[in-house]
Order: sequence, then C-alpha cells, then structure tokens
Amino acid sequence: MQNRGTAPATSSASAASRLAELPASASHGPLRIEYRWVNEQANAQQDDSPIAVFLHEGLGSIAMWRDWPQTLCARLGMRGLVYSRPGYGLSTARASDDKWPVDFMTAQARDILPTLLDALDIDLRQRQRMWVIGHSDGGSIALLYAALYPDALAGAVVIAPHVFVEDISVQSIAHTKQLYETTDLRAKLARYHADVDSAFYGWNDIWLDPAFRRWSIVEALAPIRRPLLAIQSHDDNYGTMAQIDTIAARVPHAQLVKLDACGHSPHRDAPAALNDAIAAFVRAQR
Repeated sequence: MQNRGTAPATSSASAASRLAELPASASHGPLRIEYRWVNEQANAQQDDSPIAVFLHEGLGSIAMWRDWPQTLCARLGMRGLVYSRPGYGLSTARASDDKWPVDFMTAQARDILPTLLDALDIDLRQRQRMWVIGHSDGGSIALLYAALYPDALAGAVVIAPHVFVEDISVQSIAHTKQLYETTDLRAKLARYHADVDSAFYGWNDIWLDPAFRRWSIVEALAPIRRPLLAIQSHDDNYGTMAQIDTIAARVPHAQLVKLDACGHSPHRDAPAALNDAIAAFVRAQR
C-alpha cells in the first residue's frame, strides 16, 4: 500500500518537533511518530518529575494544539509530551486504501502510546507520575489507557470525550465532511498535516461507518482507579453531557466540570476557565 504524496507542514510547532521510530508489532507496521516536548525546563533534571501527555482530537496534531500545552504545563509546573498519532501531522500517513477499524482508539491506547513511551525511555516510575490529557477522540484514548494501564499513570483529564456514539456526533461529522469537500476547510486543515486527506478521511470514514454506531467503551471504564477529571461544554456540537455523566456512573470517583459559553474545544474557546479547572484538580491530587 502506498502513502499519498506529502508536503511539509508549515506550522512552527511542527517545525520544532522531532520524530520517533516505532518498530512493527502485531497491530501495526513500522511507524514514524512526530513528537515535541514543551516546558522542558520544568524539573528536567529529576527522573521522577511529573509529565503531562497530550492526546489530540480526531482532526488534531501537534500543530493544531498551538500553544495550549505549553501554557498549561507552565501553570502545572510539568514537562509536556505532545505527539501526532499515526495518520496526522508529520507522523506516518495513513495509506489511501487503509480504513481504521472500529476499535482504533483501543489500539492507540493499548499499543501506540505505550510503544512511544518506551521509545522515549519513559519508564514505569515516570509513568506513575504521568498525567494523560486528552481532547475528543484523544479523551477517549486517555480513558482507555487509564483503564488498560491503571498503574502506569498518576491521573487523567478528558475534555469532550466520547464513550459511545450519539446522533449529534454523527450529524456534525457528516456536516464537517460536506464542508471539507465544498469549502476551504481542506486548505485550512492542510496547515496542520503533511497529508491532510490521510488525517481527515481516516477519522471521518470510520465515524460515519454504520458499524461504528455500535461502538462503545462504557463497559471498559470500570478498571480506572487513578484520579479522573472529565470536562464537557453545554454548547458542544459533537457531544452532550451524557458522555461525562456516563463516565461518572461507571467511575464514581471521577470529578466533572460542565462549562458554559464554549463549544467542542474549550482550550480554544475558554482557555482560562479550562486551565483553572485542570490546575485546581491536579494540584489537589499532589
């Protein structure tokens, strides 16, 4: 299978990133993963200093986060690891005939993230002080990682996560496809991905697949033991409060924050309120 041709991403965030080579496994071939450290000066000389790992949305990448990971890590006094999942940013592009499976988020949490941590020499002791912070699909992956590896993190923060498929999600994703194919949305997203079609259609095709309507990770959440903060906006056009209310029902110790006056991306729409909520929660666990 041949990857589509690529053009370099133009964002300064991508220009400052590095590449990690991941070996092939039973679930994937060899991968090139774009990653970047932010706020590197924070306790960098201490092997057990806390780390925040950022997991982006379904159309995200290192560049798409912009400066928010740096800002939050400076507030928390942590180093941050930001990376682009396969198919995104400058990471290995998705082949044009490769369709993501229904359980693609589980594979990201079970295989890709731990393998990247191994490649970057982040050992178990460091992982036990590691926070995973995920947005949208990245929030779902963070939940799955926390459930699959409950002793390999300090806690998780999930922003607008999905734990099951809602009609509002499918309707908005179908509308986004129309915009991608008829407006300048494709050109705008191309600033954040070397192969923009790899990023867009990998995400869009699986979410609009009828088989995906039955996807749910609700039953997988029970093993989560570490502190968990789940954040959702009332004005999110990709999901409702039912998502984080369901998380709280399955993970009783989870704390919820429900935001007003912002949409699916609080780190862009309401960064001050978001940072305040995350900082207060993380510091309360120390």
